[in-house]
Amino acid sequence: MRRTVIVNTSPLFYLHKVGHLNILEKLYREIVIPEAVAKEIEEGKRCGEDVPKIKDYSWIKVKKVRVPGITKITPDLGPGEIEVLALGSEETDPLLIMDDILARKIAKLQAFKLTGTVGVLLRAKEKKLITELKPVIERLKKVGFYLSDNLILEILKASREAD
Repeated sequence: MRRTVIVNTSPLFYLHKVGHLNILEKLYREIVIPEAVAKEIEEGKRCGEDVPKIKDYSWIKVKKVRVPGITKITPDLGPGEIEVLALGSEETDPLLIMDDILARKIAKLQAFKLTGTVGVLLRAKEKKLITELKPVIERLKKVGFYLSDNLILEILKASREAD
């Protein structure tokens, strides 16, 4: 049985902004986003952001949370993060792709398999879907994705692009 891959808004947004949204399809064939993530993407479009048009990607499936009451348990998270965690609890051994620090801590406490935007890019390099990570990291920073200099160095070391 294939693992369900559930993605939050920021990985979709940033991978789209740097021209690598298709990596998600190449790595996972199909991803799931909760309704709240689809709404956040639509809201971004209404505000004039360059966001992916979810309907244009047949490999992105929008899914409704079956137990909506669970979405009220963590008021410090946004609706997208909450619904990603809720959908994760409805699946067997899912992979969650999210960047929010608090959401990631909660996901780890619940023993979810977890990665983020940078983790996706590292895996894409391992699979030879991208040849160099450094220019992608530089583009991510230019479009507003925060990474500390120390983390960038760790990422480049992990991808064998720095000593």
